[in-house]
Amino acid sequence: LLFLLGTVSCTLFLAVNGLYSASDDVIELTPTNFNKEVIQSESLWLVEFYAPWCGHCQRLTPEWKKAATALKGVVKVGAVDADKHQSLGGQYGVRGFPTIKIFGANKNKAEDYQGGRTSDAIVDAALSALRSLVKDRLSGRSGGYSSGKQSRESGGGDKKDVIELTDDSFDKNVINSDDVWMVEFYAPWCGHCKNLEPEWAAAATEVKEQTKGKVKLAAVDATVNQMLAGRYGIRGFPTIKIFQKGEDPVDYDGGRTRSDIIARALDLFSDNAPPPELLEIISEDVLKNTCDAHQLCIISVLPHILDTGASGRNSYLDVMLKMAEKYKKKMWGWLWTEAGAQSDLESSLGIGGFGYPAMAAINARKMKFALLKGSFSEQGINEFLRELSVGRGSTAPVGGGAFPKIHSVEPWDGKDGELPVEDDIDLSDVDLDDWDKDEL
Repeated sequence: LLFLLGTVSCTLFLAVNGLYSASDDVIELTPTNFNKEVIQSESLWLVEFYAPWCGHCQRLTPEWKKAATALKGVVKVGAVDADKHQSLGGQYGVRGFPTIKIFGANKNKAEDYQGGRTSDAIVDAALSALRSLVKDRLSGRSGGYSSGKQSRESGGGDKKDVIELTDDSFDKNVINSDDVWMVEFYAPWCGHCKNLEPEWAAAATEVKEQTKGKVKLAAVDATVNQMLAGRYGIRGFPTIKIFQKGEDPVDYDGGRTRSDIIARALDLFSDNAPPPELLEIISEDVLKNTCDAHQLCIISVLPHILDTGASGRNSYLDVMLKMAEKYKKKMWGWLWTEAGAQSDLESSLGIGGFGYPAMAAINARKMKFALLKGSFSEQGINEFLRELSVGRGSTAPVGGGAFPKIHSVEPWDGKDGELPVEDDIDLSDVDLDDWDKDEL
């Protein structure tokens, strides 16, 4: 009979040494080396989960050693002190001692060994499992041994954009990084992790593209990298945590589909991204590059500098910058020009020489635009952009169906405007006494 975990005897003999030593052909396995030795191995493994105080385990020990010596170079034979390493035993559902498992073609689905406890029975079972595995390979039913690392890289989709992190590489990559990291802590044997794997991989590729690598999706094998698992209190799998510079990590508690993951990643990206640049239209390239690269480009036509001075203009630009920050998740482009500097553009948008400041939102792909009808203020612009963001608001085609000629102009120097210098007028011949004093 098996001694069950949790009986009184479990607590009485904890000081007993392990049953195997380095001189045996039995490979001692721990949470630190289990993934590398077994899960990522190209070999068939027989693994005994034992407790040093267990009488059945003590009686099995010489037979297990004999089997390991006989199978040396053919099948790997290992042992886990599951009393010392209870987490590892728990991962594989060990409830009593000894428990023997066979790790064959699919390392993530270990089989229970139900045979006899003699070296002959153990060797026969090992060779039978090996013969079955080789025949499966020969018939093409198996592409070889699966492993935690291999399955994450090649199984069920392309994992090229999921960054594998370890105890050694985590801090230098994640801590103090300017990028946002979404990190999955997984266990190779965990069914929920396997279900998440293709979703995580697909999301990683999409997020990398949409955020230009500023949000990264990563994975940590918590059964191997126990320092990290302990530091962040990982208790179940998969656990996903979000790391941002200067902040404590937070748990991701959203959905597990790729669309859920992508949506959260894009929110994180926009929350951390700087607001888009606000550019002055000083050339055709500035206008076309901005409008062609974004779904919408928001263009303001501000009053002439002589009408507002630098302080007045800056107050308008500040309003635009606040709105650019507020709507940065929309990834719109933001432009401005001075009244009269781009008169053809004004005409094509129906602005045309009056009503400054004015604002238009242009969809360059459809060559349609919408005009701000309310006030040029945070409230007025916010209402205008909010309507646009939900697909409402009246639009009109850009005059001529294309952007008009854009004039190259000198950028604003940030200063107040100056009146043009006029020619001096000689008043020496004018007799002011002849003027009606009421006209002066």
